[in-house]
Amino acid sequence: MNNTRTRPSPSLLDKPWFLRISTGIILLLIWEVTARSMGGMHIARPLGIAAVFPSVIASASFLGAATATLIAVLQGLVIAVVLGTLIGLSMRRIPEMDWGLKGYLNAFFTMPIIAVVPLIILWLGNTGEARLATIVFAAIFSVIVSARDGARSVPQEYLDVARVYRARFWNVWLGVTLPVALPYLLAGVRLATGRALIGALVAEFLLSIEGLGFFIMVSSRTYQNDAAFVAVALLAFTGLIVDALIGIFLRRFTPWYRRGN
Repeated sequence: MNNTRTRPSPSLLDKPWFLRISTGIILLLIWEVTARSMGGMHIARPLGIAAVFPSVIASASFLGAATATLIAVLQGLVIAVVLGTLIGLSMRRIPEMDWGLKGYLNAFFTMPIIAVVPLIILWLGNTGEARLATIVFAAIFSVIVSARDGARSVPQEYLDVARVYRARFWNVWLGVTLPVALPYLLAGVRLATGRALIGALVAEFLLSIEGLGFFIMVSSRTYQNDAAFVAVALLAFTGLIVDALIGIFLRRFTPWYRRGN
């Protein structure tokens, strides 16, 4: 008698991609129904956003705004990641630096971005440099905290082995500390990306310079809310792309890290 049990074939509910798509469709339906029941011809709805999407993304004003914002965010993230990593790792390797900066780091990390932008405007004026400075300020503290925590997670025996073999300080940093801290650092970059996008929008709102923030503000004030949500969708898509790239990097280059990331 054959006692082998046949495994039930997996259903669609077991597929992560199906659950993600289904959840998105349900949320869009709830949004559409709620917007229609609330009334108001100027309320943005998924069907209205889909209708204007092709014309908005093909317009010169939208393309110019998207290019200005995304380039500024990329520049700010590069600066924040490089400086934040150096500062975070240094805080782990130099105790005096950690003691001196930790309190200020926590204070600046919790400070609302919108409270800082007016000061940046006073220093740099209504310029693209002010937007870049806002993006760096918004993003850098997430990177510093993550790099510092990652460096603190390095097992002491790793450092002891490096000392036994008389490794130079840059070998300890690049060969021991940085690889162990990398998953923490990439988690900080995930947070920093969202904060950088927020910083760019806040700066463009207050500075009134070309960018998606200014595009959203003008579209909303002229009752083109569907067009404004196209810009919001682009920002959300940008965050998803960065998150997916970081996930791929983690799985490819950090096999010791959790496979679920």
